[in-house]
Amino acid sequence: MLIYIIVGSVREGRTAIKIANWLDQAITDFKLTDVQTEIVDLKEWDLPIFAGAHPPASGIYDQPKQQQWADKIATADAFLLISPEYNHGYSPALKNALDYIGKEWQGKPAAYIGYGSTNGSRSIDQIRQVGTQIGLIDSNATLEIRDIFKRNQGEMFEANEFEIKGLKVLIEKLQKYHVA
Repeated sequence: MLIYIIVGSVREGRTAIKIANWLDQAITDFKLTDVQTEIVDLKEWDLPIFAGAHPPASGIYDQPKQQQWADKIATADAFLLISPEYNHGYSPALKNALDYIGKEWQGKPAAYIGYGSTNGSRSIDQIRQVGTQIGLIDSNATLEIRDIFKRNQGEMFEANEFEIKGLKVLIEKLQKYHVA
C-alpha cells in the first residue's frame, strides 16, 4: 500500500514539512511490510490557482500541470493530509490541490492531521467535508497535534507518546479501508 503524505502548507518556516518528515520516518520505523510512504510537498508542486475550462470532476484536464497532478495522485492507495489551521479553516494550498482533479481521489482512504490554535480540529472538520465530496473514503482517523507553538522550536518535529500511538491507529485504519 502506497500512502502519500501530502504537505498542505507552502508558507516559509512551515511546520507541516517537519510533521511530514516525522510521519515518514515513524511509519518506516513501524516496519510494516505492506506499507510504503512518499512525501508529496505542495510547495514543490507549485500548483497555480485552478482556472481550467472544465470542472475537474469531468476528468478533462486542459492544463499540463493538472494532468501531471492527476497522474501523481492516481498512483497512491491512501493519503495522510496535513494542514495547519488558518482562520478556523484549512490551508488554501491544500484546498486548491484537492479541487484540481476529480476521479483520482475517489475510493481511496484518507486520514487527517492538523495543528494550530485548536490543535487543527476546525481545519480537519473542513477537509473531511471536502474529502467526502470528492470521493475520498473517510477512515475516521484524525490526529490533532497539541501545543504546536511551544513544541515547534527546533529543526525536527518531535512527537510525543500520544502522537505515536495516534499515528499507528491512522495507519491501521488506512489499511482497513484500502481496497487492494
